[in-house]
Amino acid sequence: MTSTTSQQELFRFLEDRFACAQACTECARACALRASLVDPDGSADQERVRRKGIMCAEVCDATCRVLSEQAGQDEATLRVQVEWCRTVCLETAHAFDDHPGAEDSAKACRECAQACSDFLATLDA
Repeated sequence: MTSTTSQQELFRFLEDRFACAQACTECARACALRASLVDPDGSADQERVRRKGIMCAEVCDATCRVLSEQAGQDEATLRVQVEWCRTVCLETAHAFDDHPGAEDSAKACRECAQACSDFLATLDA
C-alpha cells in the first residue's frame, strides 16, 4: 500500500465519519421536533411514535458525540454505536411512515441510516 493510498483511505474515513455525524445531527433535530408535535395525551400509537422519536434523537445525538471525539476510540466501539444508530433510525422511520406529516422526519431517519451504512463500509475497507 502506498502512502497516497493510505492518505486517500484516511480522507474517505474522515469524510464518511463527518457525513455520518452530520446526518445524525439532522436526524436528532427532526426526531426531536416530530416528538414535540405529537399530543402527549393522544392514542397509545401516538405515544409510541413520540417515544420512538425521542429515543432516536437521543441515540443520534450520542452517536454524533462519539463520532466527533478524536481520542480514545477503538473501531469496535465505533462499530457498535453506529450499528445501533442505524437500527434505531430504520425502526423510527418505519414508525413515522404511518403518520401523516412525519414524512420529513422519516426521510431524515433513512438518510442517517444510509450514512451509518456508508461509514460502516469504510470501517470494513
